[in-house]
Amino acid sequence: MLSREDGRLAAAYAPRLLFDKNEPFYPVRFGITVFREDGDSPSFRRRLQVSRPEVEAVIEYAVYYDYDIQHLYDLEHIWVYIARDGEVADVEASFHGKYLKGLLHGRTNLSGTRSSLYVQPGKHALSPMPEVFGLLPGYAACTQEAAGADGLIYGDCFRGLLASDEAADQKVRQYLQTCRFTPSGVYEYWEYAHREELFVSWDELFAEIPERVRNELERL
Repeated sequence: MLSREDGRLAAAYAPRLLFDKNEPFYPVRFGITVFREDGDSPSFRRRLQVSRPEVEAVIEYAVYYDYDIQHLYDLEHIWVYIARDGEVADVEASFHGKYLKGLLHGRTNLSGTRSSLYVQPGKHALSPMPEVFGLLPGYAACTQEAAGADGLIYGDCFRGLLASDEAADQKVRQYLQTCRFTPSGVYEYWEYAHREELFVSWDELFAEIPERVRNELERL
């Protein structure tokens, strides 16, 4: 269970997310881990360094979507570093298996305790600047002819709990081809910090994801 204190922190520091207005998929859950000492992320290949003079804690948001435009299952990440005075010390966000700095020079995308991050249309990589998305090879194709190309995927932590085969992949491809879209280039804030039901502990989300995937495959 997510403790009351960790839930309060997660809501207070939740980055503001900007989605393309034609985006078909939005987060269904945020799995929260609050690090108060150094430790390995339970869902991303990295170690969080909390033992720094300026850092009190790190909030990891494991952001789960049922779909990326190219596959069933999508898990993104945001890390907010809380300074000892309660200010935001730093922000990092996942970007296609790696991660980027989430604060612009001069911290111009930070208001109070909440940063603003853009979400790549359909793919959900995160960046403080939307211009970077258009530089990615396949940016246009992934929301059109390449929609559904990857079928069902899942992270290493779900090996043994989830499995795919050609039949499942084909179901996903057929469905996501019906979700093809053209990004508008216009981004809008999607507000979620007040929605307590979206915030759970990582352990709760870890238990929920396989069931969500199985339910989607049955629905398709």
